[in-house]
Amino acid sequence: MPDAARAAPTAPAAPPAGTALPERGTLLGFDFGLARIGVATGELETGQASALTTVHDEAGDARFKAIARLIAEWRPVALIVGIPRHLDGREHALTARCRRFANQLHGRFALPVLTVDERLSSVAAESGLADAGLKGWRERKAVLDAAAAQIILQTFLDARRHAST
Repeated sequence: MPDAARAAPTAPAAPPAGTALPERGTLLGFDFGLARIGVATGELETGQASALTTVHDEAGDARFKAIARLIAEWRPVALIVGIPRHLDGREHALTARCRRFANQLHGRFALPVLTVDERLSSVAAESGLADAGLKGWRERKAVLDAAAAQIILQTFLDARRHAST
């Protein structure tokens, strides 16, 4: 497993040895879930992330085909995966699955994969969507995972900006 996928998720992980992120370039961020994967895009130069889409396929091959299309379209320089933990830092039931997903992304697409702590990202996304006036659970659910991916990616970009100042 690459060092980036195994790193503790309390802060953005360093890229794999010998790999430095450029000053410019696109990132794709992922909020992994068993039923859906939220995806966001962000730019290293501007430090801004935006919700992109949600992959609804449950089968692994279909998920990775959808991700491959996004990678071909957006041409990211790295991928960011949220790693869930309990509030007290203990591993969550999905922690190992998210690390495995990060490892699979690295193996399939040969891009640097970094992890970031995603504690409360879904709660923050749900709160933001409720504040945005989206009606009903179904309407929010359709965009919740992409919004959580945006929060995960923005967390990474903010931490990177603060580390360089």
